[in-house]
Formats: sequence, structure tokens, C-alpha cells
Amino acid sequence: MSRRGNCHDNAVAESFFQLLKREKIRRREYKTLENARRNVFVYINLFYNPKRKHKNNGTLSPVDYEERQRKLGKACVWETRDA
Repeated sequence: MSRRGNCHDNAVAESFFQLLKREKIRRREYKTLENARRNVFVYINLFYNPKRKHKNNGTLSPVDYEERQRKLGKACVWETRDA
């Protein structure tokens, strides 16, 4: 984590949740928590990751971007290192 006031640490997460709320959740009423969970799951796994284009990924979806990185032989973004 960076210092207090540095907004770059969570910018990606904030952007994602803003889109999720704007495109899928606002102005909807869910009868059960399970319906809400299912709706969010479908949005993330069937639209956001495989289809929705992202400007920062060279206008590729996250799935397409990761596949391109894999083919180029580059390491994944979430690679862990031994301390």
C-alpha cells in the first residue's frame, strides 16, 4: 500500500465497482440476495471479463488480454514473489 491520499492503489477496483453499479445494479430491485449474487456473477463472468473492451488493455477484453500476454510469454500481473 502506498501512503495516505495516494489514489492509485485502488483506482482499478474503484473503476470496476463504479461500472458494476452503473451498468448492472442501479435502478434494480432484487427479491433475494441469491438473485443479486447471480446477477453480479453473470455480469462479471459472462460479460465483463470475456466481452467488455477495456481502453487500458489496448481495447481488448480481460480474457483476450491475458491470452495475448500468455502467447507473448509475459508473466501474469498477479505473479507472487518469494520474500
